[in-house]
Amino acid sequence: MSQKLKIALPKGSLQDPTIKLLEQAGFNVYLSSRGLRPDSDDGDLDIYLIRAQEIGRYLAQGFIDCGITGLDWATAHDEALVDLAELPYSRATVRPTKWVLVVPEDSPIQSVKDLEGKRIATEGVEITENYLKKHGVTADVEYSWGATEVKVPDLVDAIVDVTETGNSIRANNLRIVDTLLTSFPHFYGSKEAYEDDWKRQKMDRIVLMLKAALEARGKVGLKMNLPEKSLQAVLDTLPSLRRPTVSHLAVTEGEENWVAIETIIRDDVARELIPDLRNLGAEGIIEYPLSKIVL
Repeated sequence: MSQKLKIALPKGSLQDPTIKLLEQAGFNVYLSSRGLRPDSDDGDLDIYLIRAQEIGRYLAQGFIDCGITGLDWATAHDEALVDLAELPYSRATVRPTKWVLVVPEDSPIQSVKDLEGKRIATEGVEITENYLKKHGVTADVEYSWGATEVKVPDLVDAIVDVTETGNSIRANNLRIVDTLLTSFPHFYGSKEAYEDDWKRQKMDRIVLMLKAALEARGKVGLKMNLPEKSLQAVLDTLPSLRRPTVSHLAVTEGEENWVAIETIIRDDVARELIPDLRNLGAEGIIEYPLSKIVL
């Protein structure tokens, strides 16, 4: 019987971007409308869809071999986990998730010290309690089942909530007092599973491909031919990820020497760069998408 790697993917707001990242990394995941056990084109994987808040606990207890969840939800179990990689993506942007202390615009609360004896609502109870303990503040922290932003100031004095851009907070006439934690998803393994040679190698391979997919985001490949006399001017113009690859083209006797260049650039500079390269004598310029870059 072939071995299986039990991997947990976050259900909820991170679900779609996580599955998209896995697909870019070469692992196609197939969801049913109601199922929490997706299929995959990799027969070695046994996939579970679990709330991000619970993945760290199931890993620590050994029910799951590995999984993707936020640093914020794994900190309580980090002694039982192997942190294999930070994966810089998020639910809506490429910015990290931030747990922030939030109060109404006109609140007298200006710092964590002003929370002494106050009431705070949050989904991240443990994160908030650790923050208060660190600062020597005693306050009443209650679990929020949702719609946390509407609870201030009538029901609680402050909230601790998750944001990427802060737009929703400002739109609700709230302000950020402090940032408790900044978090991207991480790929974690259980210590028990990571001691198994086959499982460790499988995890390491998955992590390699996920990091390669993330490295390729926002980048494109660029190819061109140009007269060798223009080479230095073009090299001075290219903002390359690494030194460009330069190859000499075959020429017949009496022809001008030409070279081919291949490089990787950020896609947001291509529209400005390509006309400049054309003006320097480059021809046959090809821009192409990238799915993975292994560094």
